[in-house]
Amino acid sequence: MPSKNNHIFNKTSAMKKVLSMLMMCFCISFATKAQTAEDSVKAVINKLFDAMRNADSKGVSACFADSAILQSVSERNDTVKISTDPVKEFADFISTVKKGDADERITYDIIRIDGALAIAWTPYQFYYKGNFSHCGVDSYQLVKINREWKIQYLIDTRRKKGCKE
Repeated sequence: MPSKNNHIFNKTSAMKKVLSMLMMCFCISFATKAQTAEDSVKAVINKLFDAMRNADSKGVSACFADSAILQSVSERNDTVKISTDPVKEFADFISTVKKGDADERITYDIIRIDGALAIAWTPYQFYYKGNFSHCGVDSYQLVKINREWKIQYLIDTRRKKGCKE
């Protein structure tokens, strides 16, 4: 017949195991901190620029929704021009450059999210083949499709003056 002390020891041992498991789960969940919605918006934008730097046209295309629109705003002689490019043409261009040639360096200024819609505003400097080319701001409209953020609309400004290099 087991002694009363063995019974207490078995309960104590089992409790220590359970507490140990709970602590381990807590530590793992803390270490792998859940990604915030803002982080997931940044992730798709970062993925776009990583794909550009890697001359990965498929990676570029994967960041956009099927019906995405790309536009640029330029100003010359007090005239504003808006140009529109299909995502496929942009991705095709990326496939023609060498790895590292297209390097857009952004900073995150504003990110706002409401359900499946997000906006991001990111000032940038663009370097081509290691040389400064231009700067401006990217303005994104993103939509969460099948639990994944996709860029639906991207419009940017481009200028050579007033850039911080």
